Amino acid sequence: MGRHFLRFADGKENLMKLTDDLYAYEWKNYFENNCNSFYIGGSVQALIDPGLKAHLPGLLEQMAKDGIKKEDIRYVVNTHSHPDHYEGSELFSGTEVKIALSAAEMDFMTKGRGAYLYELFGLKAPKVQVNLVLNDGEVKLGEEIFRVIHTPGHSPGSVSLYWPAKKALFSGDVIFSQNVGRTDFPGGDGSLLKESIRALSTLGADYLLAGHLGFVKGGPNVARNFEFVMERIFSFL
Repeated sequence: MGRHFLRFADGKENLMKLTDDLYAYEWKNYFENNCNSFYIGGSVQALIDPGLKAHLPGLLEQMAKDGIKKEDIRYVVNTHSHPDHYEGSELFSGTEVKIALSAAEMDFMTKGRGAYLYELFGLKAPKVQVNLVLNDGEVKLGEEIFRVIHTPGHSPGSVSLYWPAKKALFSGDVIFSQNVGRTDFPGGDGSLLKESIRALSTLGADYLLAGHLGFVKGGPNVARNFEFVMERIFSFL
């Protein structure tokens, strides 16, 4: 396994392998990657949020140091369609990889203003063949059951993915360590974001694995992070 480290909210450094079959690839800077990406191994073999297309080779290189090859990936799961999380999915289109996105976010990209966000950053909207549509409820990836939770606010079709077996919550850009996702992009809504975060707080997660900033480990720490966000950021709503 490669000697890569990540930061938890308690300030401790850990190898990229969080627990059995769960790896994290942390956002470092705008020149190397643009979001936190995650890989679930075992029977699942899913990459969560591949990031920008230009940075995907670098991510795959990091994963290779942990013994994970591009050919191992069976699923690419996207929490939302913003460029810094989703654009890299295009490089998996036309392969046997299942590319997942919520139905609401697909509509946002094709019928709403999702593609406009790419124009704002000087990018072209990617041509991604989504062949696994995510809706509220359970989804089976490999032999594992995950819960898909519609969490709008940062983007209309944002979803969070909860892995009950590991009590791991992949929150995308909904909630971070002591912060939340922006609501000033097209389709953003602060009130909806607040309700999404409130819903996630009831899961009892042991890992909060967000799209940016550090990660939060330990049930009590995750609970305190939710309390902090609700009290300090959303107290005015």
